Amino acid sequence: MARIAGIELPGNKAVAISLTRIYGIGRKNAVTIAETAHVDPWKKMDQLTEEDLINIRQAIDSLATVEGDLRRVITANKKRLMDLGCYRGLRHRRGLPVRGQRTSTNARTRKGPRRTAVKKKKAAVAK
Repeated sequence: MARIAGIELPGNKAVAISLTRIYGIGRKNAVTIAETAHVDPWKKMDQLTEEDLINIRQAIDSLATVEGDLRRVITANKKRLMDLGCYRGLRHRRGLPVRGQRTSTNARTRKGPRRTAVKKKKAAVAK
């Protein structure tokens, strides 16, 4: 198992597939990184030499913001919107969909599980 950007990558998968385990790298980015590092994107991770891994690490550093840095940037962007008090910031603050989706029937992912009203039981009738 190769370790890149603090993530253990599976050795039995192709380079282009394994790199997608890193937060911030998708399929297209993974293929671009492999080609920049002069590595066959469909070669298995187990077959890579140490030099290939170093080239991949350098390509990732130069082409993409990944893992902790990317999470920090995204969080800062959301915080900036919330501090501005713009519509998108308010939606982030309330935990509702940000991009104009309807909320009357869907949006369960953002809103969480349904909170049903709890009915009170009637007092037991004394005999």
